[in-house]
Amino acid sequence: MMAHDIQKHDSNSTNVLHSLAAGAIAGALAKSTIAPLDRTKINFQISQEPYSGRAALKFLSDTYAKDGFIWLWRGNTATMTRIIPYAAIQFTAFEQWRKLLEVDSLNTKNNGGLKFLSGSLAGVTSQTLTYPLDLARARMAVSTKNDYKSLGDVKYLILNGFNDTVFKKTFKVEGIKGFYRGYVPTILGIIPYAGTSFFTYGSLKSFMKEKHGYENTVVNLACGAVAGMAGQSSSYPLDIIRRKMQTSIITGINYSNLRTTFIMIYKTEGIRQGFFKGLSMNWIKGPIATGISFATYDFVRKTLKNI
Repeated sequence: MMAHDIQKHDSNSTNVLHSLAAGAIAGALAKSTIAPLDRTKINFQISQEPYSGRAALKFLSDTYAKDGFIWLWRGNTATMTRIIPYAAIQFTAFEQWRKLLEVDSLNTKNNGGLKFLSGSLAGVTSQTLTYPLDLARARMAVSTKNDYKSLGDVKYLILNGFNDTVFKKTFKVEGIKGFYRGYVPTILGIIPYAGTSFFTYGSLKSFMKEKHGYENTVVNLACGAVAGMAGQSSSYPLDIIRRKMQTSIITGINYSNLRTTFIMIYKTEGIRQGFFKGLSMNWIKGPIATGISFATYDFVRKTLKNI
């Protein structure tokens, strides 16, 4: 291997490490910030109780009164276990897909389709590799402290169900397939979500830099917030479907596949309350989380590069 090739390989390895570290920090900070809102959204998504801002506030206040302030972050340990590798992989995969698809080359510089594709592929890559952790986190978010005391208990449930010692129960109830319950709607949803988010953020960031000369953390935060709202809106009904499927063992409703779940939601809750329940909550937490995530990623990655 020539010296130039070795130097190029080392440079790419360093960039990958920077992306992994920056992505992990960005994901952890963003998700921890909006964890109580995320838990509230999931609870309404899987129930048939109508959603409203007042109902969401009541859920938060009831949780605080019954279980204490810390319980508002219930499931956040599971979220961190999942989001740290998820965000690290997603941001790193995005950079690698951009390179592979030559998104930044002169010939494809203005190709929005390739930018969207890079984001979508990054989302699919990270979601596939970390999906069982997302399932565990969703189940923990909608459980009570009598159901599980820790993430480990959730893993047991995934393998064995509620009865007996956990590992044995999980395989009996769901088997290996249980780890990927709701995977299909998740992937169908992540394609427009991640594609739209990365495309919107990158486009807005470039526009602000080229047209107005602005490039700082505050601008990146605003660009990320807009990207988050666009991404969340593009895939929300599929997010509802996957949550219903992921937590069906807890709710006791047999959401066995995508088609069955879609029909059941439509028949019992209708279009607006069924497929868009909690969307206004997502318009609050989504922009906050995505803005923090993108801005933190760029800041940390730039800092590591300078060091």
